[in-house]
Amino acid sequence: MDKKIMLTSVFFVFFGVLLVHGQQLVYTPTNPNFGGDTFNYQFLLQSAQSQNSFTAPSTRNQNQLSDLERFRENLNNQLLSQISRSLFTQQFGENGTLEPGTFTFGSLVVEVFESSEGLVIDILNTGDGDQTQIVLPNTN
Repeated sequence: MDKKIMLTSVFFVFFGVLLVHGQQLVYTPTNPNFGGDTFNYQFLLQSAQSQNSFTAPSTRNQNQLSDLERFRENLNNQLLSQISRSLFTQQFGENGTLEPGTFTFGSLVVEVFESSEGLVIDILNTGDGDQTQIVLPNTN
């Protein structure tokens, strides 16, 4: 009887293996950026945002300033504008004609020269090395 049970179990194992079907495994990415399902986008975005511990530094814009702070900034800008207008008038005269040359205003060095493109003004801040160039095109 033992032999009969053994033959039956071998028979079922042998034919059972023949009846088992296999299939190909296919990898599908989760992230929609790499070909995954687009419905995963919101979930992945929320998951990433919840793990993000970085907070941007708060910046105060013009709308968040109090009336007193806006007034102070406006007054400061007007004073600086008046001082620069006064320096410009002292350096270049009442008619404001820019003549070629090199001029120094504190830590700013301003060089004015003619070029084929027009009047070129180079401004160099000797304190931190920042520089800019302004080109006034010829009107001829």
